[in-house]
Amino acid sequence: MVFSRLFLALVWLIIGGCAIQPPVRPATDVSVHQIHLKQIAAIQTFNIQGRLAVNADGKGYSGSLHWLHLSDTDGIDIFTPLGSKIAHIEKSTAQVTLTNAKGERVSAQDAESLTEKTLGWRLPLSGLSDWAVGRPTQAPIDQQQWDNAGRLTLLEQQGWKIEYTQYMDSLGVSLPQKITLRRQNVLLKLVVEQWTAAP
Repeated sequence: MVFSRLFLALVWLIIGGCAIQPPVRPATDVSVHQIHLKQIAAIQTFNIQGRLAVNADGKGYSGSLHWLHLSDTDGIDIFTPLGSKIAHIEKSTAQVTLTNAKGERVSAQDAESLTEKTLGWRLPLSGLSDWAVGRPTQAPIDQQQWDNAGRLTLLEQQGWKIEYTQYMDSLGVSLPQKITLRRQNVLLKLVVEQWTAAP
């Protein structure tokens, strides 16, 4: 009798212990986004064709963009909606140069100050090559959010708030298709129409 009671008490303890054990959870979002970051880590060069919309100090601009990003250089062509080239931006390790439609060349140490001076809005080229692929730069991160597939949906870094609203399958991985960048009085919207490997 005593043995039966002890046995029942032991069974209840085991059942009770099992009841309060937290359920085993699947891999967290952190591990999922780390897997995604590893998948896109190999993309260090690329070629983008897309559309760009800008609103700065209440003034708007929209057009198309062709961007070739290599390890040490960038070449960006910006076009009007009708297809006329308004600027060619070339970035090297030494400087950034913008050539306008008249063939006039202006150089600076960084793309942000150069584009603000010549186009009237800041192009954050120093971080954009990482942000365009859907990953943070090496700079400190103020805020980040990831979806269930491990892809960035929100990133705040280097004074910019970057939102990712749509992705597309390209180059063997999932890459951003629609990106919005905000900073103070500047709003940039980039819609990628085509990702291709750099030549």
